[in-house]
Amino acid sequence: METQALYDLSPIVRVMLTGLLIASVPLLWVWWRNQNTSTARRLQALTVLTLFLTFDLVLFGAFTRLTDSGLGCPDWPGCYGNASPLGAVAEITQAQAAMPTGPVTHGKAWVEMVHRYLATSVGVLILVLAVASWWARRKDASINPWWPTFTLVWVCVQGAFGALTVTMKLFPAIVTLHLVGGLVLLALLCAQAVGFTRSRAVPVARVGLGLACVLLAAQIVLGGWVSTNYAVLACNTFPLCQGSWWPVMDFQHAFEIWRPLGRMQDGSYLSFAGLTAIHYAHRLMAYLVLWVLALVAWRLHRSPATRRQARWLAALTLLQFATGLSNVVLGWPLLAAVAHTGGAAALVVVLTWTVCAQRTARAAAPAVSPTRSRLSA
Repeated sequence: METQALYDLSPIVRVMLTGLLIASVPLLWVWWRNQNTSTARRLQALTVLTLFLTFDLVLFGAFTRLTDSGLGCPDWPGCYGNASPLGAVAEITQAQAAMPTGPVTHGKAWVEMVHRYLATSVGVLILVLAVASWWARRKDASINPWWPTFTLVWVCVQGAFGALTVTMKLFPAIVTLHLVGGLVLLALLCAQAVGFTRSRAVPVARVGLGLACVLLAAQIVLGGWVSTNYAVLACNTFPLCQGSWWPVMDFQHAFEIWRPLGRMQDGSYLSFAGLTAIHYAHRLMAYLVLWVLALVAWRLHRSPATRRQARWLAALTLLQFATGLSNVVLGWPLLAAVAHTGGAAALVVVLTWTVCAQRTARAAAPAVSPTRSRLSA
């Protein structure tokens, strides 16, 4: 069997054309629905739709990872040098015959390539957003093209991490960065969508919002580290882990960042105590994050202007607790695992929405008295 080259750029044009074809559907839909609206309104509609499709992409990325389809096509950007698994039937069949439950099967190849097609289409939409923003800037000075441009740069970096995920054989640090990069992309698009609005929200809970954002970011990184190291079932009971409040753990090797999947830097296998440490660190942080998010939701609910965000935040916090608990006690079911990633992504969107709405309100609001300013803080 020939050694498969990790990078084969020959199918890249066909893969890009497939992404362009997929992206043309939402582009035409936005154009048709907003023919008689302003340029800013059309850009906002395209931004919101791109945000929605990026959220879907994050969910499908989680599905790809959780079904072990990340190496369904072991080269990049195509599949055995082809633009789709249809052209690689012989190679996939040979790999599947050698390892029927291995990383390369016909089903996994299609999952991986569909993920790449969707990612390419999102990239096309973000490219259109950047170009359209610079074009619209000529007529409307209020439109800021720099954020769409930065988002375009970011999605290119995200694509590079996607390629490295395959070529470096699911290196945990790379896969975690790829997951985090997708959530940062959501935050960037959400911030741009909110920027088109003129919020009248009263700034509240600023310190709490900032703390919630920092803690959620740390928890997402820890969660990505749990998932990419397959440490979810290191503790299969709650609230105890392996019958103890403090099980045997190896934190020293658990957080060796630059190492292959399942191994330590010296080449030996990562111990079960290391997997336990990875899982338990995420669980301990979850207690703090859930408490802070609940407190912020309560503070937001006190203001009529932010009650919608408060309800979303409270509901998503409960969802995260429920899906996280389900992953542990039900043996990591696929639906709960995907929903757990989706809940984290939704929390990123809601917190970004809330923070940006407050900043928009402060920028648009007239000066207020010092007494009122202190109360709103």
